[in-house]
Amino acid sequence: MPTRARQTQRRNQVLSREQIIATAIDLLDTGGEGALTVRAMTDRLATGSGAIYYHVGNRDELLDTATETVITAALAARPGGAEATPEDEIRAVALALFDAIAEHHWLATRLTLQIIRNPVGPVTVGIFERLGQQVGALGVPQARWFSAASTLVHYILGAVSQNARIEGDASGVDPGADREEFLEATSQAWQDLDAETYPFLYAIVGQIREHDDREQFLTGIAVVLDGLTHLR
Repeated sequence: MPTRARQTQRRNQVLSREQIIATAIDLLDTGGEGALTVRAMTDRLATGSGAIYYHVGNRDELLDTATETVITAALAARPGGAEATPEDEIRAVALALFDAIAEHHWLATRLTLQIIRNPVGPVTVGIFERLGQQVGALGVPQARWFSAASTLVHYILGAVSQNARIEGDASGVDPGADREEFLEATSQAWQDLDAETYPFLYAIVGQIREHDDREQFLTGIAVVLDGLTHLR
């Protein structure tokens, strides 16, 4: 009888593409890429694998679609205020991407792969177009647009990936390590260094413990923007 009830539930349930994508994102958020399996999807949605393949495709296509969905939402971010400057627009996009990867730790790896493997895909062209338009508005010469936009993208991806779960081969790295414990241990280790040999590291041990990742990220954006506005 339970089997029959389950089959009836499957027949009566009308799945949408949006439901499938939302479920995939939830599984990824909960357990990373390893948690996203066809079996887990069919169990969660009470459906057969055919419905998933019909709406989205195979597992790799589902991963790409989940990435595209989250990034598209992030790229829709706009700064507050009617008189937003190009700098405001860039900061809004950068922070939206930062927050998206902070919320979805699996995203950093998938985002990097999208940009490398699919340069004409919606994720890559969406990020470059959104940031690139503002690079032009900053007054950067057109001959330097690609280099300027690439610098922004590389900084954003590199910075946000430091706060993300590491997928794949990560020997010696504990993805579940507590941030505060890690920073405290690092600052203590640097404080134990010889102050005359490592004067800079010795001087910033307090800043390591107390820094805010978001503020540090925005400082980097400010440095990059300052450099871009002086490109000639």
